Amino acid sequence: MAAIDDIISDFAFLDDWEDRYRYVIELGKALPDLPEEDRTADNKVRGCASQVWLVSEPGEGQDPVMTFRGDSDAHIVRGLVAIVLAIYSGKHASDVAKLDALDTFKEIGMIEHLSAQRANGLRSMVNRIREEGVKAAG
Repeated sequence: MAAIDDIISDFAFLDDWEDRYRYVIELGKALPDLPEEDRTADNKVRGCASQVWLVSEPGEGQDPVMTFRGDSDAHIVRGLVAIVLAIYSGKHASDVAKLDALDTFKEIGMIEHLSAQRANGLRSMVNRIREEGVKAAG
């Protein structure tokens, strides 16, 4: 999975929005498939027009390091999932709870290029992950 700093610099390098969309799709293609047993109702993100599944795996301790896995049935959304996972995975639960990935999407200029439905789905993903961080940070 690509690191978020690499994704941000790649976006800065790409001027054309068609190229940026292709890049998002490529990020989605590089995302490992989510096993069928993880495609459950509990892991499904509500509020997404496409089907999106997110799995959180907190590590050990008071403020565990969080790992996230995810998938979608739509190419662009799968790429958005890949970016969200790059932002949050590997961070402590308390940081996950505070960090708003939408800031990163604004920084790379992606928010204004998403349909209202996709932007709402992205917000739903971010909210779900942040809630998982709050739970794990306890």
